[in-house]
Amino acid sequence: MVKGVMSIKLSDRQHEIIEIVKKEQPITSEQIADRLNLTRAALRSDLSILTMTGILEARPKVGYFHTGRVPFNMLVQYVDNIKVKDIKTRPMVVDGDTSVYDSIVTIFIEDIGTLFIQSEGYLAGVVSRKDFVKHAIGTNDLTRLPVNMIMTRMPNIIMLEDDETMADAIMKMVEHEIDCMPVVEKCNTGDGKERYKITGRVSKTGIIRAIYEMIKA
Repeated sequence: MVKGVMSIKLSDRQHEIIEIVKKEQPITSEQIADRLNLTRAALRSDLSILTMTGILEARPKVGYFHTGRVPFNMLVQYVDNIKVKDIKTRPMVVDGDTSVYDSIVTIFIEDIGTLFIQSEGYLAGVVSRKDFVKHAIGTNDLTRLPVNMIMTRMPNIIMLEDDETMADAIMKMVEHEIDCMPVVEKCNTGDGKERYKITGRVSKTGIIRAIYEMIKA
């Protein structure tokens, strides 16, 4: 979690208040208390927290409104609790002997920015659109050049595992200036070498979509 940011976890009653305001806005504190069979005094601290965080807006002589805003500290809490396994999507994987030309065709047909390369069923490399552009500008025959000749190889691949968080994914993307990472499962092959099976992918687009769904909800 981002340092220096206080995390606020809303109570069940505060969530209930938000839903009441969403459905019946504008609504007064007396009306909210009546819906919950509570006194105004019992609700005072809940309403203060909800207005302080910007979730609700109080207008004198009118009542409470739902603003639709997501407080920053709640967004931080969200990305720090969502697991990679909940946001990963289907990876696009090709074998290392696939030609660069066929690989380029694949990324355009699938509308993706990154291909994962496998060897004997395990992650062997990663190729991005930038890699393809760099080699397409040269004089190489792309139909004869295998994609494993231009890929970023192990152990220089930045990876994610299912139990890491969305916050971990965001930090890795920013620190390493990458747009997409493979989600992997570590395998014990018995020969002392670490190998990884590709189980998914996490991209910047996928993260933005997950945050959008949270805001919309």
